Amino acid sequence: MTTTVNGLDGLKSLAGRDLGHSEWLEITQERVNTFADATGDHQWIHVDVERARTGPFGAPIAHGYLTLSLVIPLFTQLLQVDGIAMGVNYGLEKVRFPSPVKVGAKIRLAAKVVSVEDVAGNGVQSTFDFTVEVDGSDKPACVARPVYRHYA
Repeated sequence: MTTTVNGLDGLKSLAGRDLGHSEWLEITQERVNTFADATGDHQWIHVDVERARTGPFGAPIAHGYLTLSLVIPLFTQLLQVDGIAMGVNYGLEKVRFPSPVKVGAKIRLAAKVVSVEDVAGNGVQSTFDFTVEVDGSDKPACVARPVYRHYA
């Protein structure tokens, strides 16, 4: 379920709040191959299905950065900020990939608002805790602390 807030004050009211979970998203070989083409990372553990089946993970796996990039569409399912001029990715404080995502697995995003603080230029800086969960696994695929800026 999407949390919708209006303006910077609405965003500030979310500090400390758990935003819940996105819908599940299946990781397909087509998505992995497209990412490999876009980035030039064609390592066999991602794109050589036959070889990957006999490799260390027993199947091809998604690139860690593919998993990280998917937090963008998944996060839009959790938070919508109306009444602002723009929002931008400001960076990441921390990213880890504790567990691989096998092709065919489903992932979802869990998010929490860590803080929302004023910044110069009539804006706020928001920090989140993101966890990319893998269906059926106790270990997350990705944990990250992204930082966004929103301006009125």
